[in-house]
Amino acid sequence: MSNQVAAKRAGYALHVLTASGAVAGMLALQAVIDGHWRMALIWLIVCQILDGLDGPIARRLEVTIHAPRIDGHILDLIVDYITCVLVPMALLVRLDLLPHHYQTLVAGFIILFSAIWFARTDLETDDHWFNGFPAVWNLVVPTLLICNSGRTTVLIVSLILCISQLTNFKIPHLVRVKYQRHFTLPLAIIYLADLTILSWRYNDVTGVNASRLETAILIIFPIYILFISIWRTWFADKKIPLLGRIAN
Repeated sequence: MSNQVAAKRAGYALHVLTASGAVAGMLALQAVIDGHWRMALIWLIVCQILDGLDGPIARRLEVTIHAPRIDGHILDLIVDYITCVLVPMALLVRLDLLPHHYQTLVAGFIILFSAIWFARTDLETDDHWFNGFPAVWNLVVPTLLICNSGRTTVLIVSLILCISQLTNFKIPHLVRVKYQRHFTLPLAIIYLADLTILSWRYNDVTGVNASRLETAILIIFPIYILFISIWRTWFADKKIPLLGRIAN
């Protein structure tokens, strides 16, 4: 078998791997419908792992060259909309995490604004910062659930993130942004590991008793992302460093 044929097969196999995220999303949705919250959380983690793996592998395999009949970017967006938006919104509504009077309205706004965000032509900057909140509701909703956030807190967080999708507020791509990657990527791995462990321990009736450290990790990482996002949005172009003295 020639190297070109092998690369072609590997490229299309990767497209299948990406598309399998939609199947994992279907299983998560079925778990939500059946009221199996723990399994829904676990399947959402599986979706996140698949989404995190396919991008770096695709760039390494150069799938745009060897498997060009399928647009991996469009495929990824389709799968992400299912797994990062629709399934988490189903979980949000089924668990009554929002105030009852605003539940359908807010969930509808999130689905609407997320669809618009995925269609943005300026979705990502050249240096791999997202413009607006990148619709990772598959991380936000489980985090709010595991932290036992009140309905008012969930409402406020949801509205802020939802509205930010229409802005140019810069949020880092956790893998591709080079700035502070030596710090951001390990923190992201710790956060995802913590979320995975707590999802695995989640009980459909009693929830999960997270330790102070586990809860702190779920809170500190988003705060860190908010901090560097504010810096990138309003101060980076003014050559003001995140830490230390003002650069010359």
